[in-house]
Amino acid sequence: MKKSIILLMSVQFFVYLGFGLIIPILPEVVVEQGFAKMHVGGLLTIYSLASFFTAPFWGILSDKMGRKKLILIGLLGFCASFLLIALFIKSLTILYISRIIGGLFSGALYTAVTGFIGDMSTDENRNKYMGFMGMSIGLGFIFGPALGGLLGKISLSMPFTVSSILIFLLFIYASIVLKEPERHAETSKRSIVPKGASTLFKYRVRYLFLFSFMVTFLLAGVESTLQLFQMEKINITAAQLGSLFLFSGFVDFMIQGGLVRHIKDGTEVKWLMGAQIVTAIGLFMFPFTKSLWFAGFALCVFTAGNALARTLNTSLSSKEAGGKYGTAAGLSYSMDNMGRILGPLFFTWILTKEANTVYEISGTLALLSILILFIFKLSKKSLRIQKEA
Repeated sequence: MKKSIILLMSVQFFVYLGFGLIIPILPEVVVEQGFAKMHVGGLLTIYSLASFFTAPFWGILSDKMGRKKLILIGLLGFCASFLLIALFIKSLTILYISRIIGGLFSGALYTAVTGFIGDMSTDENRNKYMGFMGMSIGLGFIFGPALGGLLGKISLSMPFTVSSILIFLLFIYASIVLKEPERHAETSKRSIVPKGASTLFKYRVRYLFLFSFMVTFLLAGVESTLQLFQMEKINITAAQLGSLFLFSGFVDFMIQGGLVRHIKDGTEVKWLMGAQIVTAIGLFMFPFTKSLWFAGFALCVFTAGNALARTLNTSLSSKEAGGKYGTAAGLSYSMDNMGRILGPLFFTWILTKEANTVYEISGTLALLSILILFIFKLSKKSLRIQKEA
C-alpha cells in the first residue's frame, strides 16, 4: 500500500478518534461540573457549526494552496484544540472555544484528505480508497470511546493530553513523508462563494449532498442521545458506553473495509438504499432495550447501515462532481456538519419530551431518505456523464 494512503488513513483515524473520545467523557464533565445538561448538545453542535461555515472555504483553499499544506495546518490546529481541553477542562468557556477550534481544523483535514484521494484515484479504484478511509474512520470510532473511557478513569483530561501528543507526532511524520499529488482538474479560480458550488447544485449531485445531511443527522442523533437514553433504560455507565461503541466500531471497520471497496461502479444507489433500511431497523430496536447486550446489538445494526451509507455516498458524490473534487468535498462536509449542528439539538430536545419517540422518528426519517435516492436515480442531469461525453 502507498505510504500516502497509510498516512491519510492515519489522519482520518485521529480526526474520528478525537470525536469519539468526547462521547463518553462529555456527559461526565457536564454533570461533574454542575453545568446544564443542554451543554452536552451545545458542545457537540458548536464543533460542527464551526466546520459547517468554513468547509467550503477549506475546499477552495485545498485546491489553491495544495492538499499537503492544508493537512499540516489542520493537524496543528486539531492538536491545539485537544491541548486546550486538557488544560482547561473545568472551564465551560474554554471548552466551547476548544470545540470551535477543533471543528475548524477537522474541516480542513477532511476536505484536504478527500481532495487528495480524488487526485490520486480513478472512478474504478475510488471505492477501494474510500473503503480504506472508512476503515480508518471505523478504527477511530473503535478506539475513541474506548480510549476515552479507559484514560478517563485516570482523569477526565488524560484522553485529550494523550491525543494532542499523538497528533503532533503525526504532524511531524506527515511533513516528512507526504508528497503533493498531481491534480486531475483545474479548480483554482474561485471566490469565497465558489463558482464550482453553484455549478454542482445545478446537477443531480445536489441530491447526494442532501442525502449526506440525512445520514449524518441520524448519526448525530444517536451519538447525542444514546447515553442519556440508556441511563434511563439500563443505568449505563460511561465505561459501558465506551464498550458499546468499541463493538460498533468493529462493525464499522468490517463493513467499510471489507465491503465498500468491493462494490462495483454503477451499483452504489442500490447499496445506499439497502444501507438505509438496515439503519432504520437498528433505530427501531433501541426503544426495546432491556439489557446492555441488546443495546450493543441495536447499535451495531445501526452502525452497519450508517457506515455503509456514509462512505459510499462520499465516493459517489466525488464521481458525480465532474472533477471538482475539492469543492465537492467541501460541500459534502458542510452538509455533514449541518446534520451534526441540527441533530444533537433536535434529538436531545425530543428526548426531553418523550424518550422513545427519538428513535421512532429517526427510524422513519431513515426510510424516507430513500426517496432522495430515487429522485437522484431518475434525474438524467449528471455532470459526470457530461464530462465523459
